[in-house]
Amino acid sequence: MSVTSDLMELREEDIRKHYEAAVGMLDGFDHTPRIAKGKGMAPAERSSGLGTRRRFRSTTPGLVTRSTARPEGVHLIERIEGADGEDPLVSPAQANVMNGMRRALAIALAVGENFSEASGLAEMKRENLAGALREDRKAAFSELLAAEALAVLHVFGNTVAYLLAPYMSEVSVEIGEVEEVLTDNAQLALHGTLWELDQDIAAHVSEEARLVPCVCAFAEQLMERVALRAQSAGRLGAFTGARWRVEADDLTINGFTPARAAKGSTLTMTFKKPNEVVGNHIAKYQAMKLSKMLMAYDFDRRLNPFAELGGFIFTFMGDGAPGTGKTTLIQMMAGLVNDYCAVAGYPFRYQNFGIDNIDSYQGKSGQNAKAFIQNVLDPQVIGFGTIDDIDQIAGKRGDRQSSAGQQEVTAVFMEAFAGANTVVRGNCTFGMFSNYPENVDDALRQRAGARFLVDGPQTREDYIDILALLMGKNHDIPLGSHDLYEAQAIKRAVARSFEAHGRPQEAALMNVFDRVQGQVGEMDTIAKLGTYLKAIQEADPRFTGRAIKNITDAVKVRAMDFELPDEWMADPELFLFQTYERKKDMIAALRVPITVEMVVQEINRYAGSEFRYADKSDEVAIEEAVRDMRRMAEAKKRYLEGEG
Repeated sequence: MSVTSDLMELREEDIRKHYEAAVGMLDGFDHTPRIAKGKGMAPAERSSGLGTRRRFRSTTPGLVTRSTARPEGVHLIERIEGADGEDPLVSPAQANVMNGMRRALAIALAVGENFSEASGLAEMKRENLAGALREDRKAAFSELLAAEALAVLHVFGNTVAYLLAPYMSEVSVEIGEVEEVLTDNAQLALHGTLWELDQDIAAHVSEEARLVPCVCAFAEQLMERVALRAQSAGRLGAFTGARWRVEADDLTINGFTPARAAKGSTLTMTFKKPNEVVGNHIAKYQAMKLSKMLMAYDFDRRLNPFAELGGFIFTFMGDGAPGTGKTTLIQMMAGLVNDYCAVAGYPFRYQNFGIDNIDSYQGKSGQNAKAFIQNVLDPQVIGFGTIDDIDQIAGKRGDRQSSAGQQEVTAVFMEAFAGANTVVRGNCTFGMFSNYPENVDDALRQRAGARFLVDGPQTREDYIDILALLMGKNHDIPLGSHDLYEAQAIKRAVARSFEAHGRPQEAALMNVFDRVQGQVGEMDTIAKLGTYLKAIQEADPRFTGRAIKNITDAVKVRAMDFELPDEWMADPELFLFQTYERKKDMIAALRVPITVEMVVQEINRYAGSEFRYADKSDEVAIEEAVRDMRRMAEAKKRYLEGEG
């Protein structure tokens, strides 16, 4: 991938000149901890006549291993070599960690050097060294040193995690928080970090299989801690306002945003074809459109024309009774995107956040949720994230029955889906699925920009189709008088489904609709539609400005009421490999005008779902109250009988 105009190339010679300093730090240095406490690990025993190094140590390819460290210092190379017991040879995993850390240190030092030159810190360093730094510049000097330290630490953690990601296994290591984050200057900051990493390897790496997971876990924790510190630090503009490209590693450094290796996930799920999804016409149609929308993403611009033109679905909620086809819908959409990406050669990453990600360890559930979000958001992949049974995973705020882990997950999802820092690039989408959406926190549910009612087969034809599909071919039972799958012809079925929303489907909303229509007549102007929206809000106070935004987004999706042609997916040269501007023009040419009917239908669809959730929620609350009253009445009766 070539360097684009908004990137600065971090030249290889500027990185490699820091290799010697990087190896020096890995080989040995002294550090007295200021913040963190040691892990209680005894230092390696050293006797005057017996060496503690291995009988033979192979030279790691490309890594200088001359020792200049004092014996009492931090020796990371030795620590890494000791991860597999007494094997005298350096293993591939150990070599990968050593080379990855040396490379990460060198890149971090090179970025620090760039930051110093761009911010004026380099000149201040020279003045300070000569004793010529003016008094009125000393405060700025200290602030810039701290900013450089934060930048260097984050780049180190970022690069380590990125370079070692391909070597990660299913093994996980919990290391706790990183504490020794020092900001006096870049070198001291790196010494403190490497000292703590040495402590963590000693405490948590009991076998070689835990080495890479431990180092990666440390890198992730370091990035999170440094990014948090950076929120209150100043003079970071020269770092956050620039992007560096390391071509040899295919790495882009973008401020405090973690880089992710552009690696797709290997899917083992059973994919479903669209004709195997019976009923659910609108949900199926929108999922098929969204699958193709994702493929319009431009990896050079890191933006999707649909996100710029309007109509891209970043978050959606699929709700319906158990057994109506939510899992089948997920399998269909994941299969479509997976196949499209295979043709185009794009990395595809699918990830599901399930109930097993809720952890009793304080803060761990939130960390799991953040990792899930970051993996799917990765701008170097096409991503699809699902949260199945979200009513069990994300707790309602204020609900005392929700665990602390569920509350953490709710907070993370709310910030990620519609927070101050949410950026919709159009490379990924998140689907929330639930049998009981009324149990989902109202604010989180409203962050679902689109609603997919997954109601399963509805008509006689649907039930014949699903029976024939599931029966398979190992029988001789005649089909009878029926055109198989004719009812599943998507265009006609969707048109019928949308037309059905010309009037509300929920009784409570229908009352509002009829009342407003009786007052203003046919809803054919913005003013009349606004009157209808206000009447809905008066009937349900939860119908807020966010609901209006979701409705207008859905209308824009309807303006994109077309599927990208199948041949565009089959032959990438026709569309996928075109320039960003060309793709945008091709999409814009397919747009259809927005009509009053579209707006009314989308208002009724969205508001109908909210009324449906409210009715279910109220009914559940009433049933629980009735059960409580019956229990109390029975308890009182038994109590009085006992008294008698």
